[in-house]
Amino acid sequence: MKKSVVGLITLVVIFVVLIIGGIPFFDAVWSFPGNFDFIKNIPSEDLPLGSIPFMILALLGTGIFISFKLFFPQLRNFWHGVKVTAGIYDDPDDEGDLTHFKALATALSATVGIGNIAGVATAIYYGGPGALFWMWVTAFFGTALKFSECTLAHKYRDILPDGSTAGGPMYTIEKGLGQNWRWLAVAFASFAVLCSFATGNAIQAFTVSDQLYSEVIQLVGADATFTFKHHIFSGFDLSITQVLLGLGLSAIVALVIIGGIKRIGNVTGLLSPVMAVFYVLAAFLILLSNIPAILPSFGLIIDMAFNPPAEIAGVGGGTFLVFMNTALWGIKRGLYSNEAGQGSAAIAHSTAKTKHSVREGTVAMLEPFIDTITICTLTGLVIITTGAWHHTEFYVNRIDPSFNSLDLNASLLTSFAFKEGLSWLFDYGDKIITIGVLLFAISTMISWSFYGDRAAHYLFGEKAIPIYKWFFVLFVFIGAIAELEAVWAFGDAALGFMTFPNLISIVLLSGVLKSDLKKYFSEIHIPFKERGK
Repeated sequence: MKKSVVGLITLVVIFVVLIIGGIPFFDAVWSFPGNFDFIKNIPSEDLPLGSIPFMILALLGTGIFISFKLFFPQLRNFWHGVKVTAGIYDDPDDEGDLTHFKALATALSATVGIGNIAGVATAIYYGGPGALFWMWVTAFFGTALKFSECTLAHKYRDILPDGSTAGGPMYTIEKGLGQNWRWLAVAFASFAVLCSFATGNAIQAFTVSDQLYSEVIQLVGADATFTFKHHIFSGFDLSITQVLLGLGLSAIVALVIIGGIKRIGNVTGLLSPVMAVFYVLAAFLILLSNIPAILPSFGLIIDMAFNPPAEIAGVGGGTFLVFMNTALWGIKRGLYSNEAGQGSAAIAHSTAKTKHSVREGTVAMLEPFIDTITICTLTGLVIITTGAWHHTEFYVNRIDPSFNSLDLNASLLTSFAFKEGLSWLFDYGDKIITIGVLLFAISTMISWSFYGDRAAHYLFGEKAIPIYKWFFVLFVFIGAIAELEAVWAFGDAALGFMTFPNLISIVLLSGVLKSDLKKYFSEIHIPFKERGK
């Protein structure tokens, strides 16, 4: 059977299952096997180890395994990655589409975004400050995963007749593991297409729409003609403003993604550094004004990572389950933020202009450091030091049920924190988040359109790309008018499914990685400008 036929059947089946299953099915992806009562309480209700989600074991387990297997490249080879990114080894005659820096910028444009603003806030909303610690853990071991998946994607990429590249975990699986594993490559590509619609698209569009809608409400109120939410069906209300925002976002994305990877590289290469610097400077200003609260905040993060308070009413096996809830939200949002182990960034890094795959892998290692260790930490500290985290479900349910104030989640919680944190300077700190959400989200959607584009190309060939792009634009509109729980749940499920095939390929090809890493660093690497002297 042709790959395109298998891919189409797989896509239809997955999409139908996800839609019919609904939110409970999406949630089950990250709770399995603990969603089964006969497994959940093994060995006992007081120590329900069976409730540990398989996704956590798979992600952290693979990250720990590959870190030891490769002797912690995230520590030993980090500085080499910095030098490569700076361009000192760049050879303009090497095959590929993008320089090391532009490949990193394109990947960062997909990773540095809503996960840093809304994702961190959501983790703290449901899991408390301790969730930030588990985001760090995910990032540390995820750095080794990022190195591995990007090195392999570059190693097994295809150079197309026009000189452009085609790479990613689907090519890694098919070429690295052989034709007998082609079914797994098709599965990854199918999940990647769906994930581009959800994780890299609908969630971004929803967050922009939600943030801008809240800004309009502040100006005209919630009962105005354009802001009033009409009840469409159970669990779904919609306003004219949301529809207009969806149409506007769809138009912007449609205009940009027609340009292809080189234009995407040019756009994101400019936007990523500007966005990151703008956001980081604002966060630093807030933390400078709250210096006495920074060390206690770190203490709170560590304490609640291992000893989060149980619910006031108490639950069976409560202490362990609350701990697992905190860890789960940190790991989920950590993965969503830096995408380590997911395989998406490997598609961007496979385009890099270099003969050395390991070299591009060291560049990829910078992503979790920039994204999670730096930017997510700044967001989390701003939310905690300003006291904004009191306006969360976690705080009210487990610490102070008498606290009666705004219930804030996602980007609205971060907006509130920035408004409070910058109130000593001016009254519009929340507008920084509005601008950041808009720029981050558009940049992320542009980059993710390329990821889905390459997955669709692998499955169906070049003729399918225009169709894919129109579906991508459609999901921008759908995300802008959807509800928060449905969008995030669908995105998490798609992300989880996409991760498994990639992790399997990393483990099975870990010996190849170890050999290539050893060979690369046994050679002398001379900066390009010094060659021939």
